[in-house]
Amino acid sequence: MSVPTLRLALAQLNTFVGDVAGNTQRVIDTTLEAQQRLQPDIVLFPELTLCGYPPEDLLFHTGLRRQVGTALERLRAEIRGPAVVVGYPEYDGKHIYNSAALLRDGETIANYRKQELPNYSVFDEKRYFQQGRESCIVEIKGIRVALLICEDIWEPGPANAAKAAGAQLILVINGSPYSLNYQSRRESVVRERVGEVRLPVVYLNMLGGQDELVFDGGSFVMDENGEVVHRARHFEESLFAVDVDLQDGKAVPRAGSIEPVLSEEASVYNALVLGVKDYVGKHKFPGIVLGLSGGIDSALTLAIAVDALGADRVRAVMMPSRYTSRMSVEDAAAQATALGAQHDVIPIEGMFEAALSALKAVFAGREPDATEENIQARCRGLLLMAISNKTGRMVLTTGNKSEMAVGYATLYGDMAGGFAPIKDCSKLLVYRLAKYRNTISPAIPERVIERPPSAELRHDQKDSDSLPPYEVLDPILELFIEDDLSVDEISARGFDRATVGRVLEMVKRNEYKRRQAPPGVRISDRAFGRDWRYPITSGYRTK
Repeated sequence: MSVPTLRLALAQLNTFVGDVAGNTQRVIDTTLEAQQRLQPDIVLFPELTLCGYPPEDLLFHTGLRRQVGTALERLRAEIRGPAVVVGYPEYDGKHIYNSAALLRDGETIANYRKQELPNYSVFDEKRYFQQGRESCIVEIKGIRVALLICEDIWEPGPANAAKAAGAQLILVINGSPYSLNYQSRRESVVRERVGEVRLPVVYLNMLGGQDELVFDGGSFVMDENGEVVHRARHFEESLFAVDVDLQDGKAVPRAGSIEPVLSEEASVYNALVLGVKDYVGKHKFPGIVLGLSGGIDSALTLAIAVDALGADRVRAVMMPSRYTSRMSVEDAAAQATALGAQHDVIPIEGMFEAALSALKAVFAGREPDATEENIQARCRGLLLMAISNKTGRMVLTTGNKSEMAVGYATLYGDMAGGFAPIKDCSKLLVYRLAKYRNTISPAIPERVIERPPSAELRHDQKDSDSLPPYEVLDPILELFIEDDLSVDEISARGFDRATVGRVLEMVKRNEYKRRQAPPGVRISDRAFGRDWRYPITSGYRTK
């Protein structure tokens, strides 16, 4: 005698914030594909599929409200066959809920409102949504299924309430953004919930880049024993089936393919590539242009851009000055050739001389300092922005997190651009990523990785002239930025107190620069952007 089987189709999709009509069409097309290829009973879509995630203040716009209503009507009218679980913003009078509708054959047969609203880190859901209060249990193919949404699985209440209401299987739709090692945390939390309720969980995550955030997929199924029995690929769209049998009154998911969890370097690199690909693509830029200095940061950024967009959409510009070494010129050319990117060489010496000449009277009697260095960076920014204006290509900036933290960057110079791929990568991580990229194919010359880093804005300049060694700087920055530790607490970890105090003061006084920096991919637990909100004007002293 055969046991009842519920077949789920999990749609790990890359949606587009604000494109309600386009997202709706994707739901219809994906449901049809699932019906033809997988014959599911339910097709599961991610959190807030119809408007994309996170929609932010678009949720307040009456036009979005109308479009979402039209989208739901269209789904009810056009989808037949399998049931569909789709995330959407539910408008109820003056209130908005983060909801999941279960649609089947023209009707809404169930609706669930998210109960746990995250309001930390990059999340700001209490600004927009009201809290749901009730469980949602639906019986399909003899199995009582509970619906949850993202944060609901991170707290014990909703899963335990679903269990008490008679659920045999929990389906969770998610908009869970990537950060380093986050997949292991997701699975650990779900394992904790499973241990409490002894029910299997199907966890569907979304995919794609949205401004600073990247959603990495990694959807998975966990049985009642806390074992992962199916895991989808990271950083790839997918549509796959999960079969759940009803055995002795229990829902038992069948084992499927289990994709490996990526290494730290592989996962970060893929996040950066996807973030660049979607930011450029969703804004419909024909390509990008960047300054290629012969140093490690621009070398890694060029590799990311080529992997994200293809070499034909990437233009690299070397802009040598009197301080640029032959090695830098040679290495930049070698990398552009290896990756197949268009490569231009535009010297800035004439522009630099003209600027110094124009300022000669104003600068009279003053010794050269960082001012002349910044003029060079701004000459380069001017050229890149001119190429951007003329060709329509967006400028990628090449600064890393270590530099952005301490202000080792020039406003309106190397900070000028539309997107900053490695903005959240420390200098030490940049080196790790460069070495990782070279394991895929030769892309970054070895001496670029091996040479001491330098901005090459004055004779024999080294980063270490202005900053502590990155082996010291980066750990201090991590303890301050991600762990919020004080000077005394960081010093107690074995760092020189004077160095710690100096670093933290640099971070504090350069907030004004970070506010004017372009967005970039978030890969850490505390990136400069959505989850960093320090005041620019402040009398606080780091102690």
